[in-house]
Amino acid sequence: MKRCAFALLAVIVMASPACNNPNQPTPVAAAPPPTIPASTQPAEETTLSATGPIVVENQVDVLVLRQGIVSQIMIDVGQPVHKGDLLASLDARQPTAERDAAAAKVRSAEANRKDWEAETGVAEADYKRAQAMRDAGINTQEELDHAHYKLIGSQFEVDKASQDLSNAQDTLRVQELELEKTEIRAPFDGIVARRYVRVGQSVANGDRMFWVTAVAPLEVRFTLPEQHLNSVKKGQTVMVASADISSAVEHPAKILDVSPVIDPSSGTIEVLAQVVGPAPDLRPGMLAHVRIDLTYPTSTK
Repeated sequence: MKRCAFALLAVIVMASPACNNPNQPTPVAAAPPPTIPASTQPAEETTLSATGPIVVENQVDVLVLRQGIVSQIMIDVGQPVHKGDLLASLDARQPTAERDAAAAKVRSAEANRKDWEAETGVAEADYKRAQAMRDAGINTQEELDHAHYKLIGSQFEVDKASQDLSNAQDTLRVQELELEKTEIRAPFDGIVARRYVRVGQSVANGDRMFWVTAVAPLEVRFTLPEQHLNSVKKGQTVMVASADISSAVEHPAKILDVSPVIDPSSGTIEVLAQVVGPAPDLRPGMLAHVRIDLTYPTSTK
């Protein structure tokens, strides 16, 4: 008991100076960290990556529209072309002769119609004269009827000649179209990417002659997981670079279309973006890397 009392007394004696000393600092509790309002919390930056082919809207095989033999090739692979430029031509001797024959028939039909128009003018004058003479009692009703029938017959001949002329003109247009088919022309501005024929080769209707592709504007088609359907929208800017070149430069592109339909087999949405401005290091057919910066609000929970 004495030992316990002595220990308690020692504790009291050691604590007493601290309690009675006015200069001893009083411990202060740490202040709680300030709470950032939900409206000023930073957003979480998320970057999506995708890959897709670089394409152009105008890219077609130029087909021959009639049977023939290739007589000339004016443009070769790699050369730029403008819409309407002559790429190649077929042997045009036969369609040219057929066109000339059709043109001759048109001239003949025109002359025939003019001849019957003149005949009709004469018949009309004869009828008016016969009518005046009949009114004066000089000729008979039979002579007046004869002049009338001759006028009607001439008018029918004019109508027939007009129809013959129209048919001849239609035939001429068909032959001119056939002649135009011997000239293979560029359908739009671009570049010749492939040539499928050579001079002297026989081709049939529907055979491929050239593959012509535009070089601009460049577009990129890529897919994203369906959970990002509401994360991208038309007009949004993404960055595009060649996926095959390690030192590729990124180019801005604007999203043109976001498919509202989800592919059920892959669970993805298709996005189409168009490259803005010149991009000399990008070519149609390349595989492109697409970077999309998305901003999501941080959770307030």
